[in-house]
Amino acid sequence: MKTNMEQLETFDTARNVNVIIETPKGSHFKYVYTPESGLFRIKRVLPPGMVFPFNFGFIPSTRGEDGDPLDVMIINDEPMAVGCLLKARLLGVVHAEQTENGKTVRNDRLLGALMDEESPAKYLFVEFDERKLAQVEFFFATYNRVSGKEFKVLGFGVAGKAEQLVEQGKSKFGKK
Repeated sequence: MKTNMEQLETFDTARNVNVIIETPKGSHFKYVYTPESGLFRIKRVLPPGMVFPFNFGFIPSTRGEDGDPLDVMIINDEPMAVGCLLKARLLGVVHAEQTENGKTVRNDRLLGALMDEESPAKYLFVEFDERKLAQVEFFFATYNRVSGKEFKVLGFGVAGKAEQLVEQGKSKFGKK
Protein backbone atom coordinates (compact mmCIF):
# COMPACT_ATOMS: atom_id res chain seq x y z
CA MET A 1 0.00 0.00 0.00
CA LYS A 2 1.34 3.40 -1.04
CA THR A 3 1.90 6.00 1.69
CA ASN A 4 1.73 9.72 0.96
CA MET A 5 4.63 11.15 2.96
CA GLU A 6 3.24 14.65 2.58
CA GLN A 7 0.38 13.68 4.92
CA LEU A 8 2.42 12.51 7.92
CA GLU A 9 2.15 14.46 11.17
CA THR A 10 3.87 17.85 11.22
CA PHE A 11 4.96 17.94 14.90
CA ASP A 12 5.78 15.29 17.47
CA THR A 13 4.66 15.56 21.10
CA ALA A 14 7.79 17.57 22.01
CA ARG A 15 7.02 20.12 19.25
CA ASN A 16 9.90 18.95 17.05
CA VAL A 17 9.00 18.94 13.36
CA ASN A 18 8.96 15.80 11.28
CA VAL A 19 11.13 16.13 8.18
CA ILE A 20 11.42 13.98 5.07
CA ILE A 21 14.87 14.26 3.47
CA GLU A 22 14.68 14.77 -0.28
CA THR A 23 18.30 15.66 -1.04
CA PRO A 24 21.33 14.62 1.03
CA LYS A 25 24.20 16.89 1.95
CA GLY A 26 26.91 16.74 -0.73
CA SER A 27 24.52 15.60 -3.49
CA HIS A 28 24.92 16.78 -7.09
CA PHE A 29 21.32 15.74 -7.69
CA LYS A 30 18.16 17.52 -6.56
CA TYR A 31 15.62 14.86 -5.65
CA VAL A 32 11.91 15.52 -5.26
CA TYR A 33 9.16 13.48 -3.68
CA THR A 34 6.26 12.57 -5.98
CA PRO A 35 3.08 11.92 -3.97
CA GLU A 36 1.38 10.22 -6.93
CA SER A 37 3.87 7.33 -6.87
CA GLY A 38 5.14 7.62 -3.29
CA LEU A 39 8.68 7.65 -4.73
CA PHE A 40 11.53 10.12 -5.18
CA ARG A 41 12.83 11.17 -8.59
CA ILE A 42 15.75 13.22 -9.81
CA LYS A 43 14.50 16.70 -10.62
CA ARG A 44 17.78 18.34 -11.56
CA VAL A 45 21.49 17.70 -11.90
CA LEU A 46 23.54 20.53 -10.43
CA PRO A 47 26.43 22.04 -12.40
CA PRO A 48 29.94 20.63 -11.82
CA GLY A 49 31.35 21.71 -8.47
CA MET A 50 27.96 22.56 -6.97
CA VAL A 51 26.48 20.39 -4.21
CA PHE A 52 23.90 20.76 -1.47
CA PRO A 53 25.75 22.16 1.58
CA PHE A 54 23.36 20.48 4.05
CA ASN A 55 20.52 17.95 3.99
CA PHE A 56 17.37 19.36 2.39
CA GLY A 57 13.79 18.21 2.78
CA PHE A 58 10.21 19.12 3.57
CA ILE A 59 7.85 19.22 6.53
CA PRO A 60 4.82 16.94 6.04
CA SER A 61 1.24 18.27 6.10
CA THR A 62 2.30 21.85 5.31
CA ARG A 63 2.04 24.18 2.31
CA GLY A 64 4.08 27.25 1.53
CA GLU A 65 3.07 30.20 -0.63
CA ASP A 66 4.54 28.37 -3.63
CA GLY A 67 2.05 25.49 -3.13
CA ASP A 68 4.72 22.97 -2.10
CA PRO A 69 5.38 21.56 1.38
CA LEU A 70 7.55 23.86 3.50
CA ASP A 71 11.25 23.48 2.76
CA VAL A 72 13.76 22.84 5.53
CA MET A 73 17.51 22.58 5.52
CA ILE A 74 18.94 20.35 8.26
CA ILE A 75 22.23 21.77 9.52
CA ASN A 76 24.47 18.82 10.35
CA ASP A 77 27.76 17.27 9.30
CA GLU A 78 26.68 13.97 7.72
CA PRO A 79 24.56 13.20 4.64
CA MET A 80 21.25 11.44 5.28
CA ALA A 81 19.40 8.99 3.06
CA VAL A 82 16.79 10.13 0.54
CA GLY A 83 13.35 9.45 2.05
CA CYS A 84 14.62 9.40 5.63
CA LEU A 85 12.09 10.55 8.25
CA LEU A 86 13.67 12.50 11.10
CA LYS A 87 12.73 14.83 13.89
CA ALA A 88 14.23 18.30 13.90
CA ARG A 89 14.38 21.26 16.24
CA LEU A 90 13.72 24.50 14.37
CA LEU A 91 16.67 26.91 14.49
CA GLY A 92 15.33 29.77 12.38
CA VAL A 93 14.25 30.84 8.92
CA VAL A 94 15.70 32.52 5.86
CA HIS A 95 12.94 34.85 4.64
CA ALA A 96 13.12 35.00 0.85
CA GLU A 97 11.35 35.79 -2.39
CA GLN A 98 11.76 33.69 -5.49
CA THR A 99 11.08 35.13 -8.94
CA GLU A 100 10.48 32.98 -12.00
CA ASN A 101 9.05 34.11 -15.34
CA GLY A 102 8.22 37.52 -13.86
CA LYS A 103 6.18 36.04 -10.99
CA THR A 104 7.46 36.55 -7.45
CA VAL A 105 6.38 34.44 -4.46
CA ARG A 106 7.61 34.08 -0.92
CA ASN A 107 9.69 30.93 -0.60
CA ASP A 108 11.15 30.94 2.90
CA ARG A 109 13.67 28.27 3.89
CA LEU A 110 13.39 26.87 7.37
CA LEU A 111 16.54 25.78 9.20
CA GLY A 112 16.61 22.87 11.61
CA ALA A 113 18.84 20.55 13.61
CA LEU A 114 18.50 16.77 13.90
CA MET A 115 16.93 15.44 17.08
CA ASP A 116 16.91 11.77 17.91
CA GLU A 117 15.58 9.66 20.74
CA GLU A 118 18.80 7.99 21.91
CA SER A 119 21.62 10.53 21.74
CA PRO A 120 22.26 12.77 24.72
CA ALA A 121 21.17 16.33 23.91
CA LYS A 122 24.75 17.63 24.30
CA TYR A 123 25.75 15.57 21.23
CA LEU A 124 22.95 17.02 19.15
CA PHE A 125 23.77 20.69 19.78
CA VAL A 126 24.21 22.63 16.56
CA GLU A 127 25.99 25.93 16.49
CA PHE A 128 24.44 28.00 13.75
CA ASP A 129 26.86 30.79 13.05
CA GLU A 130 27.21 33.54 10.44
CA ARG A 131 29.37 31.32 8.22
CA LYS A 132 26.72 28.60 7.95
CA LEU A 133 24.03 31.20 7.33
CA ALA A 134 26.16 32.72 4.53
CA GLN A 135 26.60 29.22 3.01
CA VAL A 136 22.83 28.68 2.98
CA GLU A 137 22.16 32.11 1.47
CA PHE A 138 24.86 31.71 -1.22
CA PHE A 139 23.70 28.20 -2.11
CA PHE A 140 20.05 29.18 -2.64
CA ALA A 141 20.94 32.30 -4.63
CA THR A 142 23.26 30.29 -6.90
CA TYR A 143 20.95 27.26 -7.13
CA ASN A 144 18.08 29.47 -8.29
CA ARG A 145 20.23 31.52 -10.67
CA VAL A 146 21.39 28.40 -12.57
CA SER A 147 17.70 27.44 -12.84
CA GLY A 148 16.75 30.80 -14.36
CA LYS A 149 15.19 32.10 -11.14
CA GLU A 150 16.07 34.87 -8.75
CA PHE A 151 16.31 34.24 -5.00
CA LYS A 152 16.31 37.36 -2.85
CA VAL A 153 16.96 37.10 0.89
CA LEU A 154 14.68 39.44 2.82
CA GLY A 155 16.12 38.69 6.26
CA PHE A 156 16.46 36.04 8.89
CA GLY A 157 14.12 34.96 11.67
CA VAL A 158 14.54 33.10 14.93
CA ALA A 159 13.16 29.68 15.88
CA GLY A 160 9.85 31.14 17.12
CA LYS A 161 9.23 32.75 13.73
CA ALA A 162 10.03 29.44 12.01
CA GLU A 163 7.48 27.62 14.19
CA GLN A 164 4.90 30.32 13.36
CA LEU A 165 5.49 29.69 9.63
CA VAL A 166 5.03 25.94 10.17
CA GLU A 167 1.69 26.59 11.91
CA GLN A 168 0.61 28.78 8.97
CA GLY A 169 1.76 26.06 6.57
CA LYS A 170 -0.34 23.49 8.45
CA SER A 171 -3.48 25.60 7.99
CA LYS A 172 -2.75 26.09 4.29
CA PHE A 173 -2.32 22.32 3.88
CA GLY A 174 -5.80 21.70 5.32
CA LYS A 175 -7.30 24.09 2.75
CA LYS A 176 -5.78 22.29 -0.24
